[in-house]
Amino acid sequence: AGHWSSIDFVVHALAFSDKDELKGGYLNTSRRNFNETMMISAFSFTEVAQAARGIMPDGGALLTLSYIGAQRISPNYNVMGVAKAALESSVRYLAVDLGGQNIRVNAMSAGPMKTLAGAAITGARHIYRHSEDSAPLGRNPAIDEVGRSGLYLISDLSSGVTGEVHFVDGGFNTVAVPPEKTE
Repeated sequence: AGHWSSIDFVVHALAFSDKDELKGGYLNTSRRNFNETMMISAFSFTEVAQAARGIMPDGGALLTLSYIGAQRISPNYNVMGVAKAALESSVRYLAVDLGGQNIRVNAMSAGPMKTLAGAAITGARHIYRHSEDSAPLGRNPAIDEVGRSGLYLISDLSSGVTGEVHFVDGGFNTVAVPPEKTE
């Protein structure tokens, strides 16, 4: 906060968990990795909000990145899903704490995308295909669609939106059981 006198927005895009502990089941999560994953992936957003509120005298926007694994079981996501659930809950609490200062707090949850980071996830191809096949739009989001949604959430276009998780996943999050495909 010492570098700038004021800012309009912050995009928090920080997450980490020991890759080896994401394999297998959540039950195998160690205390060390649980704590490290929660501190880096969830509590860091609270720390960012604490620093940002002092340099947002005219209000602003805080945006963090989540994933459907916060709300639904996703293979090989395990403790990261628990951390993202804590992050999404933090969004709601921070929205209440900062709303009086006209600081909006939201999360964006993008669907699977073909990126270098996404390719590192065990079973990424299966997840990508399942999401694409299940999404009402019949596809996963493009990177530019995710970027435009982020721009919306940090701009005045979303001045009445706070405490929300904004999905950019072709509607995948809305489907419990996808309809059978017709040829």
